[in-house]
Amino acid sequence: MSILVLGGTADGRHLSQQLYHQGINVIYSVAGLVRIPDLDCEVISGGFSQRGGLVHFIQQRHITAIIDVTHPYAQTMSNTAVDAAKACHIPCWRFHRLPWEPQTTDQWQECQTFAEAIPLLQTKHSVFLSAGQLSQEQINQLLLNIRKTQQQRQWLRTAVKPNVKLPKTMQWIKAIGPFSYDNELQLLKQYRVDIIVSKNSGGEATIAKLQAARALSIPVIMLQRPELKHADKTFHSLTECEKQLIATFKPQ
Repeated sequence: MSILVLGGTADGRHLSQQLYHQGINVIYSVAGLVRIPDLDCEVISGGFSQRGGLVHFIQQRHITAIIDVTHPYAQTMSNTAVDAAKACHIPCWRFHRLPWEPQTTDQWQECQTFAEAIPLLQTKHSVFLSAGQLSQEQINQLLLNIRKTQQQRQWLRTAVKPNVKLPKTMQWIKAIGPFSYDNELQLLKQYRVDIIVSKNSGGEATIAKLQAARALSIPVIMLQRPELKHADKTFHSLTECEKQLIATFKPQ
């Protein structure tokens, strides 16, 4: 019997290590686009299509529970996990960090999608894009909405090199969190950023950009989290999630 942890986050790595050292057989799954973690438990990468699909993998490896500790915006994987668990009659639990909340002096504007955010960037001069990878269609739409008289630069920060053609006005910044407040402050000043586009990831690893934006009075467009299918249990405290997992799945 094994627990399948769907990871790709620091929380997922931490949880897998803790469960493994409690005697629970853990398989940690990660996309592997950035790096494959060095964990004591079994680690698989590259997704489940190459393994016959998630349902087949669950049946083949005798998985007794799925623990979804993916990024809050990994909508496809989270929903697939719920469906596969239901099909195999096993529980699917989820841990997601609580979203950030705006402070009194923050200048946030929430948008459901990147497409909804694009018109708000039309008159800006220096746009810091820190909401993950963008599709070619999203980039094209962004450029179409810039006023012809506007000299705008965009700074796209991601951990993995974009697999799309970037326009001359857009520069890729390769970086992997966590990020410090001083470095974020310096970056925003260096590029004279006048607006930030961000996902509401929660946690401490990337919150410094919001703290720096607050200090510099830079507005932030915050993309809201997607709606996910309901897991059997959802946790926002990693300690509580770990405690209940050990109580439920630790071998007697």
